[in-house]
Amino acid sequence: MPMPVPALSLRHIELSLMGHAGKVDILRDLSLDVAQGETVALVGPSGSGKSSALMIMGGLERPSAGQLYVLGQRIDQMDENALARFRRGRVGVVFQSFHLLPALSALDNVITALELAGVSDVGAKAQAALAEVGLAHRAQHYPHELSGGEQQRVAIARAIAPAPQILLADEPTGNLDGATGTQIIDLLFDLQARHGQTLIMVTHAPELAARCGRILQLRDGRLDSGA
Repeated sequence: MPMPVPALSLRHIELSLMGHAGKVDILRDLSLDVAQGETVALVGPSGSGKSSALMIMGGLERPSAGQLYVLGQRIDQMDENALARFRRGRVGVVFQSFHLLPALSALDNVITALELAGVSDVGAKAQAALAEVGLAHRAQHYPHELSGGEQQRVAIARAIAPAPQILLADEPTGNLDGATGTQIIDLLFDLQARHGQTLIMVTHAPELAARCGRILQLRDGRLDSGA
């Protein structure tokens, strides 16, 4: 039988940015495979390149060198329009800062994501996604009327509504208190188990990383040799 295609394959990924003092190397020779359905934590000190690696995995940042394959398709050479089309229904992202549209209700924030993904029957699917995160009763509320934990739940609903195969989460509990953060993490792992998604999460919390099937340690833009 043929081997299953990895959810993600990074081959010798480099990322360098120009700063005031010249070129800064963010990621250096990053190579790894992530299996479909796997749960992975990216850990390491601040400035180690975790969030940059996650953004490259999601096609939101373009590497300076190397090859990136998502679900078997090379995406690092795609233009922005092709990347946007490719991400639809394949990659969902949950940010630390929620990034909800303040002028839209919770429901309309999710509907907007579905419309951008080209999904049909957006109203029913948005309602279902909010119900999955326990916010069906808050569908018509605006972000400023929601608690931090509720806003993060809306952000998760927005990410999962198009049924992506890969879910990326960048410090999803970073702006939440401990109890609320635990609820959000329980929710993310419950959703991953129910839908079989690949989940890759950047975190500073050892107890959160320990819940993942694999922990990858980044230091100075490189994977630790033991990862």
